[in-house]
Amino acid sequence: MTSEHVLFIPGVLMVGTFLGFILGARAARNQFALAQKRTAERDAVRAARAAKKSKSAVTLDDD
Repeated sequence: MTSEHVLFIPGVLMVGTFLGFILGARAARNQFALAQKRTAERDAVRAARAAKKSKSAVTLDDD
């Protein structure tokens, strides 16, 4: 094993670890944002459904 390997292999491992950390953090942020967006959309649909159900219940009681 030459002296280049002593520097090259740990260097490649550090670069790979750094890139993996950066890309993994980005993917985790994107996944978290997507989950929040889905939750907000789901809540909006539930609220619209509840409002529609409430409105139809009021119109049926008025008859």
